[in-house]
Amino acid sequence: MCGIVGYVGPKQAYDYLIEGLFRLEYRGYDSAGVALQNGDQISIRKKTGRVGQLAELVTQQPVIGSTGIGHTRWATHGEPSDVNSHPHTGGNGEVVVVHNGVIENYSALRSQLQELGYVFRSATDTEVAAHLIAHQLDEEIKLGSDPTSAETCLQAVEAALKRVKGTYGLAILFREVPNMLIAARLGSPLVVGIGKGEHYLASDSSPLVGRTDEVVYLNDHEIAIITADKFQLKHQHTGAQTPSIKFLEQTVQDTELGDFDHYMLKEIFEQPQSIENALRGRLDDDEASAKFGGLNMDPQKLRRIDRIVLTACGTSWHAGLVGEYLIEEFARIPVEVEYASELRYRNPPMSDRTMVFAITQSGETADTLAAMRECKRKGHPTLAICNTVGSSIAREADGGIYLHAGPEVGVASTKAFTSQVTVLTLLAMFLGRMRHLSYPAGKRIISHLRDMPNKIRKALECNDAVKEVAQKYYQAENFLYLGRLYNFPVALEGALKLKEISYIHAEGYPAAEMKHGPIALVDEETPSVFIAPRCQIYPKVMSNLEEVKARRGPVIAIACESDDKIAKLADDVIYVPDVDEYLQPLVTSIPLQLLAYHIAILRGCNVDRPRNLAKSVTVE
Repeated sequence: MCGIVGYVGPKQAYDYLIEGLFRLEYRGYDSAGVALQNGDQISIRKKTGRVGQLAELVTQQPVIGSTGIGHTRWATHGEPSDVNSHPHTGGNGEVVVVHNGVIENYSALRSQLQELGYVFRSATDTEVAAHLIAHQLDEEIKLGSDPTSAETCLQAVEAALKRVKGTYGLAILFREVPNMLIAARLGSPLVVGIGKGEHYLASDSSPLVGRTDEVVYLNDHEIAIITADKFQLKHQHTGAQTPSIKFLEQTVQDTELGDFDHYMLKEIFEQPQSIENALRGRLDDDEASAKFGGLNMDPQKLRRIDRIVLTACGTSWHAGLVGEYLIEEFARIPVEVEYASELRYRNPPMSDRTMVFAITQSGETADTLAAMRECKRKGHPTLAICNTVGSSIAREADGGIYLHAGPEVGVASTKAFTSQVTVLTLLAMFLGRMRHLSYPAGKRIISHLRDMPNKIRKALECNDAVKEVAQKYYQAENFLYLGRLYNFPVALEGALKLKEISYIHAEGYPAAEMKHGPIALVDEETPSVFIAPRCQIYPKVMSNLEEVKARRGPVIAIACESDDKIAKLADDVIYVPDVDEYLQPLVTSIPLQLLAYHIAILRGCNVDRPRNLAKSVTVE
């Protein structure tokens, strides 16, 4: 969840560290800190609040050094405060650590270390790691090891990590060994950037953009010993490793705001392009199907599959619900959508003909990764629908499909959701054409998909109308979101977006379920958002809408442009282009994203960095 950066080289490290922390702030923004090494001195600056406040502190209290580490925090153990901010020191300052993850046995380790005389100043689990490494370093020195040797430091880290239970991404400085840092990974991502006479470290690739285009993604149980001119990789169990160098394709423009006020708005308006990218090269007109290069399963194996499990968290779980409807409709394969946090601990009966798809934007979501590993352990084909190249899930899955949506910086996911739905539509068509879907039906789906970027551009024209609706309802404290069939998951997603960034309580339901309980919430102060484009049960949705109106509940309707009746029933209508029913989630989600955005702005909320949330949930 937190963000880590590191640098070793000839330049002043702070310049990279602070720029990297700004780029990683979406991973955590409770506090931030840096540690700079200059000879045998390590200077630490850390501050509660945003990275900008740390930058102000360093302006007042400058630090120098060509080796350094930095951290932006999303609190797990210990409230946000200056003392709980990273970096943390171990022993008498001979070790300095930043950490992403959770040390599950920190309480027991803390007690043991206190008995040995170590003094704790914070409430974090990370300080345990710092003192533990310092203790193991002291033990190595007692055995005659050279305190100025990188090998001694490595042995201390390895010994400490053997005692740690939980997850970690660690970057460590040693006072007696200048111009070196050690990084270790188990469950929390780390990537090393390879430069000319310098090396970089980060939690993900975004800080490395513009600095280098060669990167190495650390695997679990790997430890990196990094100096300016050397990068060594060691696996804790199997010894020395040969780094696998990957090419970094991102550009600086991918992570810049451009003419937009917020990343969320930028990413909402990038959806025509992101959907186009998801479709590019995947529409096979000759076969009236989709084509994928990375599934790594031959047609015979795919035809044997008689059940699919989609597992995900949050917004990705909502996309999975749409995928369930699509795959069952087109391919006639039973589909279950599982919360990854539940699936990882359950033991559901799954035959050898069950295929598992992990759906994730970041590719690092801890619960999704653990659920996928559990399914893989039991021998099921495990594939990923993922946006981040080189991520843990992308590398560990048997195969998969990249979204190609580009970096998504805003914490509230927007373009990743519609890209996931697009890819799931392609997958449903692909599996359908292997079974029951006719050639003309496949051609028709391809034609409609090819037109979707233009439909999304048209849907975005509702922005001004949404602003007016937001102005009318932004002071409401409760919302209901209601939809049927393909638009039920959209109702869930719309409610989640509003909750995430405006802090308004909102609930999503199938519209017909309203009268089985939620209708009790309807009153003149509670708007109901009906996702009501024309569909096979449109009259039923209108009946549900009238039930709300009969109880004086305000109604906001998301409707097709061709609908000339709904304005007579709803208080406010936001129109989207007419599309086939199975593609409606792609257009109906657009006004709901914009509604959440504009309401949050009117309420003075930070839409890109909502309270208590971080972009990538890498802890359980």
